[in-house]
Amino acid sequence: MTCWIILFRGVGGDTLLPVQPLKAALVEEGFESVVTYINTGNVVLTSNDRPKRIAKRVATTALEHFGFSKHIMIVSRAEWAKLICQNPFPLAVSEPAKLHAYVLERTPDAEAVKALEQKAIGPEQFEIRGRVLYYYTPQGVSNARLHPKIEKTLKVAATARNWNTVLKLAHLAKQMAGDAK
Repeated sequence: MTCWIILFRGVGGDTLLPVQPLKAALVEEGFESVVTYINTGNVVLTSNDRPKRIAKRVATTALEHFGFSKHIMIVSRAEWAKLICQNPFPLAVSEPAKLHAYVLERTPDAEAVKALEQKAIGPEQFEIRGRVLYYYTPQGVSNARLHPKIEKTLKVAATARNWNTVLKLAHLAKQMAGDAK
């Protein structure tokens, strides 16, 4: 069994995927060890299927049960760690609601990054490492000015609402990978 993390596009209030019904629907579809995280719709599960087949099955389930047709992304536990856990703002971890991560569809071109830099205001900071944009905002995301502009400027595949979400998913994946052996 391999442990996979399913990231739904627009994590948080945008997904409107109910956690327990989503978990029940995925278990009904035959997935094992399904765990959903809070109200984000993110899922950690184990399966012997190939990633593309899992993504298709999860997308079909989300559409049929909840009318959800946005992009989903599937990553292994190792890919998640490689993509996300290179946090360039280690001091922000003590206040995880101020640190966010966006997995981009691809490494952005220089023009898109420059356009975003010009929109940054005040103390907000971001750094792009490969396909992940790390965003630190001292005032929290609800008061952030750059937050909505990131989605409009760059092609975002998945988001982590805050660093708590990132760490919780990493912890669940590690735990479930151990259980699946």
